[in-house]
Amino acid sequence: MSTDDDTHYMMRALALAEPMRGRTAPNPAVGCVIVKKGEVVGEAATAPGGRPHAETQALEKAGKRAKGADIYVSLEPCAHHGVTPPCAEALVKAQPARVIVACRDDDPRTNGQGIEILKKAGIKVTEGVLEAEARAQNATFFARFIRGGP
Repeated sequence: MSTDDDTHYMMRALALAEPMRGRTAPNPAVGCVIVKKGEVVGEAATAPGGRPHAETQALEKAGKRAKGADIYVSLEPCAHHGVTPPCAEALVKAQPARVIVACRDDDPRTNGQGIEILKKAGIKVTEGVLEAEARAQNATFFARFIRGGP
């Protein structure tokens, strides 16, 4: 895929997340788009209240078509076990060719670790596609970790 394609599909991921902004606390608003051979085979946003996460919903929609696909996520996939297992592990299990991440998650339970899980599994990771837009979209979520409060 080209850089233009990456921008196009990341814009779609951000657009999916936008209506959820402010409705997913304590989690961030995230969009996920799964593309195989130029066709969107799954997409989702984090649900109200923060669960289910965008990645797991999009993977469910894509099913086996996620294998070998490009997966666009507006925020680094989570790496910690909480109420649900880590999205990074769900992505590894789906066996995509590549995961494109707009920005890293400042949550210390994930920051860089979600990307590392993907890379260790042999999945190509591209970072920073529309990073500024993704950071702006979840500015209030990031503020908790940057300033230590709301």
